Amino acid sequence: MADQMDLTGWKIEPESLSVHGSGLTRPECVAATRSGRTYVSHFGGGVTVIEPDGACRDILGTGEPLIATNGFALMPDESFLCANLMPPGGVWRVTRDGLQEPFLTEIEGRPLPPCNFVHHDLVGRTWITVSTWIEPRALAYRPDTADGVVILVDKAGARIVADGLGYTNEAIPDPSCQWLVVNETFARRTTRFRIGVDGTLGEREVVAEYGPGTFPDGLAFDEAGGLWVTSVVSNRLIRIAPNGEQQILLEDSDPDWLDEVERAFQAGEMGRPHMDQARSRVIKHLSSLAFGGPDRRTIYLGNLLDDCIYSVPSPVAGSEPAHWDYGD
Repeated sequence: MADQMDLTGWKIEPESLSVHGSGLTRPECVAATRSGRTYVSHFGGGVTVIEPDGACRDILGTGEPLIATNGFALMPDESFLCANLMPPGGVWRVTRDGLQEPFLTEIEGRPLPPCNFVHHDLVGRTWITVSTWIEPRALAYRPDTADGVVILVDKAGARIVADGLGYTNEAIPDPSCQWLVVNETFARRTTRFRIGVDGTLGEREVVAEYGPGTFPDGLAFDEAGGLWVTSVVSNRLIRIAPNGEQQILLEDSDPDWLDEVERAFQAGEMGRPHMDQARSRVIKHLSSLAFGGPDRRTIYLGNLLDDCIYSVPSPVAGSEPAHWDYGD
């Protein structure tokens, strides 16, 4: 069945996207639950909840430091783990009533820098990514820089389980929980590792490599075995079929600007100016996606620079995430 899903001819026009939520603060990461609620990162201290009717409310930590949430995870106890993208970095827990506490701020005796993403999986493991140890992070927007890591936190404690990655971004287990799938943004590839019974990771395997203009960021699986990947800058949404075939389902970019970014990337000169502006018709740096709605046939798209997220119907249902019934 998985290999028979054919989305040939199905495309999303940027103008067909619906706006969801308003007044959001850098909604980089998005998650959806059975209730119809969506949750997005809030760069000012936690997360924002978007109700099915679009009404928004913030859940923000009240302590120090200010948590600049990039990726986040919904937890079984209804709290949130927030990857702090600004110094002092680390991962912080924020409760529904605003209490804030450190979850992980050092690893193997070394203070954690700004963290990119955090995910809590179906079997109770927490996966954290550090894109780079370089400061400022923009100096790692290079094809030849590979100091990203994946951290695992489970009953045995916290440890680095993969390193030498090219700007580690979202990392999630596949629906079987047998493989950890990781986006390496500036290595321009999606990789996977077999997960051992003790959480150790096997050898890296390449799932997909990408050409000019694609910088993979977010990840999600569908029920037909497809892997969906978002790309910043080019605002591409790509589906990778079980046989490895790639299909660009959405793109919203200015060709001249994309060429300029590509030249800077190849020259080792890509920096914040290329990430702090968007030249597109609608989307402002597509960063993440989640399948939601009652049948998980609505795609929600997070982004870096807008004050809303976007939604569009999907021809295939998304795989049920670990947090599908959390907090509802």
